[in-house]
Amino acid sequence: METKKHTAPLFDKSIISKAILDSFVKLNPFYLIKNPVIFIVGIGAFLTTLIFLADLFTGAFSLFNFQIAIWLWFTVLFANFAEAIAEGRGKAQSENLRKSRTNTLAKKMVDSKEIQVSALDLRKNDLVVCEAGDIIPADGEVIDGIASVDESAITGESAPVIRESGGDRSAVTGGTKVLSDRIVIRVTSNPGETYIDKMIALVENAKRKKTPNEIALSILLSGLTIVFLVVVVSLKFFMNYYNITLSQDVSSVSIPVLVSLLVCLIPTTIGGLLSAIGISGMDRLLQHNVIAMSGRAVEAAGDIDVLLLDKTGTITLGNRMATEFIPALDVTENYLADAAQLASLADETPEGRSIVVLAKERFEIRGRNIHELNAQFVPFSAQTQMSGVNILATDNSPERIIRKGSLEAIRKYLSKETNINLNAQSEFLFTQMIGVDIALSGGTPLIVVENKKILGVIQLKDVVKGGIQERFAQLRKMGIRTVMITGDNKLTATAIAAEAGVDDFISEAKPEDKLKRIRDEQSQGKMVGMIGDGTNDAPALAQADVGIAMNSGTQAAREAGNMIDLDSNPTKLIEVVEIGKQLLMTRGALTTFSIANDVSKYFAIIPAIALSLFSTNGINGPLSILNVMHLATPQSAILSAIIFNAIIIIFLIPLALKGIKYRPESAANLLKRNILVYGAGGLLVPFICIKLIDLILVSLKLV
Repeated sequence: METKKHTAPLFDKSIISKAILDSFVKLNPFYLIKNPVIFIVGIGAFLTTLIFLADLFTGAFSLFNFQIAIWLWFTVLFANFAEAIAEGRGKAQSENLRKSRTNTLAKKMVDSKEIQVSALDLRKNDLVVCEAGDIIPADGEVIDGIASVDESAITGESAPVIRESGGDRSAVTGGTKVLSDRIVIRVTSNPGETYIDKMIALVENAKRKKTPNEIALSILLSGLTIVFLVVVVSLKFFMNYYNITLSQDVSSVSIPVLVSLLVCLIPTTIGGLLSAIGISGMDRLLQHNVIAMSGRAVEAAGDIDVLLLDKTGTITLGNRMATEFIPALDVTENYLADAAQLASLADETPEGRSIVVLAKERFEIRGRNIHELNAQFVPFSAQTQMSGVNILATDNSPERIIRKGSLEAIRKYLSKETNINLNAQSEFLFTQMIGVDIALSGGTPLIVVENKKILGVIQLKDVVKGGIQERFAQLRKMGIRTVMITGDNKLTATAIAAEAGVDDFISEAKPEDKLKRIRDEQSQGKMVGMIGDGTNDAPALAQADVGIAMNSGTQAAREAGNMIDLDSNPTKLIEVVEIGKQLLMTRGALTTFSIANDVSKYFAIIPAIALSLFSTNGINGPLSILNVMHLATPQSAILSAIIFNAIIIIFLIPLALKGIKYRPESAANLLKRNILVYGAGGLLVPFICIKLIDLILVSLKLV
């Protein structure tokens, strides 16, 4: 079942109305100063308004100055609106998370007794009992018991999941519901400090810090603003000099005109949209049920060079299933299946259950009455890597000691026996060859032995997910190298890696191997991403530039990662990378467009303010040749440019919120496309739009 994505409409009536109100609230100078570019526009709007009011009190009403002041304020408001609507969409998204927070009664354990308390009174390390029908009151970790849990309030997925103590599926989230059994939970966070609370604060921009890329771009934009500020201020003194020494008429170069020139030359477009782009990136992650603990993590995802992916559940479907019984030379397939099923009755792993099912489907071997078998079962354990059964001898049948396990486990089991003859050794070598063939095909062999005699091999197969090759090919186009991590032997790992199309793999991987690989890649200047859910993954998650922890995983893993996947879907790392890339691509494209259209606005305003400079006998000066748009008057040229500068922010808000269309391309190709599409577009669009606005202003007699 596909997870529901809580996607707010691009323009929702309630979001827009709230954003309009917030746009005026954000006019507070202490807030505006956080965005130096828009702060300069605000100062210009305030100064122009003062000049207009001063003239008005002396009886000199200037429609031109009035319109400039209005459109300058609109520029500031539109920039605030872009940020406010991004925040509004984030708040709408986070409502689904906020609803999951509960104030239910919890059964807290105090001195081995259960007492009822409010969920808000729970603190970190408190122990809580949850039974069937109970709402889990807080984020925690199961320390005792196993239960089926409905997490649809968080993930949108209606299918229940199993949460149990002592494994990598021990974490539970406040607001989810226990459907069966009883579990004891250790609370892992205080009220207001849960992952959900942190995400709400980040998405709503309450605690969102600027990322390094945002800071770098802000410094660049501030630098450009300072340069143009110096140029425009000095321009006034140059014009005064020409007025005094050459008797040139420079009356058109007023303070409002110079403010307009400054506002049109500084990168107001990207300055107004920069914050909205960052917020919308986190918003898109939340739509995929991924909590980013910082905006920096989102950006880092876009710069990833190497992806480390677990094989099981990420590249493959995750459940190795029995697909074939391969009997030894003097054993029938039916007999092997019967013995394999008996040896698997005490194996609760998915592989063990699949063997029982395959024997039933192939040979109609049904479940038996365990008591009638007079059997002692040997359960599967991670230490022995075997399971089996000891069926005691009766008058009608001899003793049967059956074991099923990996090649290495069976070899160790047989080596402990003292009566291994040459024939048994040759049988094992023959079986080992079959196991090698299975491993080469990407499967896993299990050996079945009865009374020290090898009966045959069971083939387990974990299927590579459909379309995964294409996904890896897309990542390769973007210059991202994929590395598969697996505990399988090298032969099996080689086969799966070849079938999936990964660039490299680590077989028989231990936690220290993952950590070493990440450090090795980072020492070469690479950005590394990884996904994990267990305590043994925590060191690698903490070391990786982007570490995605499963929400169902251990507390150690969740604290080590800088992102948390609420769906606990191992393939989510690929989507996260795409969202990070899209964020960086959107910011780069709009920055290119913004700087390019500043060049076009230069050709609208400079000829207008310098039209009369060096003019003689009523003939326009030499700078009039720059008036390539043939705008009607200097006033209409200036006003057209300042109007375009304001409304282009509004037109680009949908692009900033949705992001440009993601395409798996290299950085070089992205740069070329940005220059061709957004660079050329940034040059041409202002020429067309400013000319149209000029025609409208003249037809309406506003200049």
